[in-house]
Amino acid sequence: MKVFADEGPWLFGRRTDLAAFGGSALLAFALLGVGAGLGILEADAPDWVWLGAVLAVDVAHVWSTLFRVYLDGTEVRRRPLLYVGAPAALYGLGVLLYAFGSAVFWTVVAYLAVFHFVRQQVGWVRLYHRRERTSGRREDRWLDELATYAATVWPLVWWHGHLPRSFHWMLDGDFVVGLSADVAAWTFPAYVGVLALWLLRQLVRWRSDAPPSPGKVLLVLTTAACWYVGIVALDGDFAFTVTNVLIHGVPYLVLTYRYGRARAEHEPRARTLRRVLGGGVLAFLALVVLLAALEETLWDRYVWHDREHLFGSGGSLESFALALLVPALALPQLTHYLLDGFVWRRGGMPPAHRQT
Repeated sequence: MKVFADEGPWLFGRRTDLAAFGGSALLAFALLGVGAGLGILEADAPDWVWLGAVLAVDVAHVWSTLFRVYLDGTEVRRRPLLYVGAPAALYGLGVLLYAFGSAVFWTVVAYLAVFHFVRQQVGWVRLYHRRERTSGRREDRWLDELATYAATVWPLVWWHGHLPRSFHWMLDGDFVVGLSADVAAWTFPAYVGVLALWLLRQLVRWRSDAPPSPGKVLLVLTTAACWYVGIVALDGDFAFTVTNVLIHGVPYLVLTYRYGRARAEHEPRARTLRRVLGGGVLAFLALVVLLAALEETLWDRYVWHDREHLFGSGGSLESFALALLVPALALPQLTHYLLDGFVWRRGGMPPAHRQT
C-alpha cells in the first residue's frame, strides 16, 4: 500500500478520497438530520454522539500520530530532538501556563486547536493543488488557499462577534470576548466574494483542458458548508460537534493508517508497526480508540467529573496536583498539534513516502 496515489487528481484514490472527505461530511449532515428529528439539533451532544464523534474520532485521531512517529523507531531516531524534545518542552510550557490559571491554559489550548483545524484544511488543499495541471500557477494556488481560509476563518470571526454561544471549542469562556458583531457583518461580503470567485474559477477550469481536482473542490465546498452550518447557522453543541470533528478527524485517520501500512511494508526495521498493523484497519482503530478511552477516563475521573455513568467516579485533586496532571493529559493533543506542522511536509517525510 502506498500513502498517496502515484498520479491523477486524487490524493489516495477516487474511492478513498470520496469516502474520507465526502463521506465524513455526508455523515455530519446525516447526523444533523437525525438531530433535527430527535429535537436535539441545537442541544448538547448526547453520549452516543460524544462517544462516536469526540472519543472515537477526535481524540482517537490525535493518538494516531503514534503511527506516523512513535511506533516507528527508525523515524524517532531520524529526528530525536523533535520527537523527544517537543513533548518535554510542551509539558513544561503547559505547567507554566496553568500556573497563571486554568482559564489562561485553556484559552491558549483553544486557539492552538483553532489554528490546527484551519491549517489542516489548508494543508489538504495544498496537497491536491500539487496534483493539478496548473500546479505551477501561483494565482490558482493562492485562490485555493484564500478560499479555504475564508471558509474557516470568517465563521470564527462571526463566532467571536456573537459570544456567548451555546457551545464552545474547549471550555465555556475559552474564547476572548470583545470583538464587535459589526466586524463579521463588514467582512461578510469579502467572505462571499472570495468563495464566489473561487467557485467561478473552478467552473471556468472545468471547461478547459486543465480541470481542477474534484477532490479539492469537494474538500473546499464541504469545509465551507460544515463550518458555516455548525458555527453560524446553528447554535448547539450537537451541531457543532458533528460538523467540526468528523471532517477533521476521519481524513487524518485515513492518512495515518495508510502511512503506517506503507511504512510497515517498505521499512524493514519497522517491526513494531508491522506487528500492530498485522490485524489491518481494525487493529489500528482498536488501538487508537482504546488509548482515547483511557485518556478520557482519566480526564473525567480526575478533572471533569461529567460522565461518571460512563467512566466511574474518581477523586478530587488539589490545585497543585491538577497543575501537573492537566498539562500531562493535554500532552498528546499538544504534541499532535506541534508535530503535525512538521511531519507531513515534503521535507519532513522519509523520501520513499513523500507525495509528489
